[in-house]
Amino acid sequence: MASPRLETYCCPNRDAATQLVMNFQPEVFCGVCIGSASISLLLTILQLLPKKGQSPRKMPKASSSSTILLLISICDILGALGMIFRSSVWLGFPGFIANISVSNRTDVWPSTFCVGSAMWIQLLYSAGFWWLFCYAVDSYLVVRRSAGLSTIVLYHMMTWGLAVMLCVEGIALLYYPSLSSCENGLEHAIPHYITTYVPLLLVLVANPILFRRTVSAVASLLKGRQGIYTENERRLGTEIQMRFFKIMLVFVICWSSNIINEILLFYLEMQPDINDMPLKNLRSAALITWIIMGVLNPMQGFLFTLAFYGWTGWRVDLKWRKREIPWESMSSSTVGENAYPSPVNYQSNLHDSKKILTTDSQQTDEAISMLSEANTSSDKRLTRSSPIYQGW
Repeated sequence: MASPRLETYCCPNRDAATQLVMNFQPEVFCGVCIGSASISLLLTILQLLPKKGQSPRKMPKASSSSTILLLISICDILGALGMIFRSSVWLGFPGFIANISVSNRTDVWPSTFCVGSAMWIQLLYSAGFWWLFCYAVDSYLVVRRSAGLSTIVLYHMMTWGLAVMLCVEGIALLYYPSLSSCENGLEHAIPHYITTYVPLLLVLVANPILFRRTVSAVASLLKGRQGIYTENERRLGTEIQMRFFKIMLVFVICWSSNIINEILLFYLEMQPDINDMPLKNLRSAALITWIIMGVLNPMQGFLFTLAFYGWTGWRVDLKWRKREIPWESMSSSTVGENAYPSPVNYQSNLHDSKKILTTDSQQTDEAISMLSEANTSSDKRLTRSSPIYQGW
């Protein structure tokens, strides 16, 4: 799981709340993390691999949104690998981990492993949060025709730059002036927790606003095409809205336990004695949410692929080919595969004015198709009957 308590535990003089959760059934907790991260890792990779029976289609245009979704999955995969490695060492070498609690020691490897593995997990999941925020921004800009593959460079700079800067800054403040004397008070820990949870809270607050504005912009585009808003356009708008809803639902499910756990632990830290009987229920709630975090945090990778692509099936095709982003299939087709040609194919013999209108319509179609739900039946239904996918 991804929690700033992992870095705090690397301090020999850690606070009582961190000691409470990290010493609660560590073997069981590490086993839960390994199991959840391994299942999520395998299923995520299975989701991303090409499947047998899926004929590759020629995509008319690559999109920054599809690249961002792939990068989010990569961050989740690498974060899950970090969890598996850290928990495996924790279980396999308990004596090695026990040296972290010794203040005066010459062996620096336990602390190096503790800090390095915790930073790896935090950095990858923080980068995933920033990429998810970039996806919301890009979705809105795509509909407004203000984004494209050129903006992916800016997203890289913002995502990796902010993730590294916040991670390094939080760790430096936590371990100041040295690893052996850190965590002598909340003034060391609070900046570290803020830098950890800023991107998470940003996604929780900003993404729903951006998604709602994107859905409104899509509805305006659909209504403005021919001045009508048919059932097919309404269904397409609903599919896009449902995609955004599933993304936020997965995010809330996987990370709300982290926020609840931190609130409980910070409250316990401010008490004179964390072991008082009146605090028993709070301690139990903190330990329960701690275990829940170990289950849900690693599962984000697999759950996100379900929200992005739907269930892609079990039959893997090991012959490499270009991965098709499902919602882009709405703007590409192959006549020989019972698909329908792109609107531009119907306009090849029309007048120049008609071609200009078709080009503008196709650009809007491509922008909308990047955000729409992937599903073969709806693709065919919309392509046949909706004016969005017919020639004018």
